[in-house]
Amino acid sequence: QVQLAESGGGLVQAGGSLRLSCAASGRTINMLFMGWFRQAPGKEREFVASITWNGRSTYYADSVKGRFTISRSSAENTVYLQMNSLKPEDTAIYFCTPMAGSSTPSKNYWGQGTQVTVSS
Repeated sequence: QVQLAESGGGLVQAGGSLRLSCAASGRTINMLFMGWFRQAPGKEREFVASITWNGRSTYYADSVKGRFTISRSSAENTVYLQMNSLKPEDTAIYFCTPMAGSSTPSKNYWGQGTQVTVSS
């Protein structure tokens, strides 16, 4: 089974940028629809962005559209999330997961995630 490890989170001021990475191991993710979710303290986990197995299509939550960019590298077996113009409301733990559709995870399984904190 595939194992996913998120990294790249940290503390950044509002308006700043971060690039998150989701490194896969155990198997290739070349045939998987992949995406990012996030969860803030006391909040439900919410969809952020996704990318099809071949990278031909991408999908974004309205709250991040125009600011975040999802991409993938088959050679590196990795999915990325470039986050620009960050806002305090982007503060959350970010998770990478296989997708069943544009905004639907394929299974209820989550790893450790990576913490993103945006200060005012």
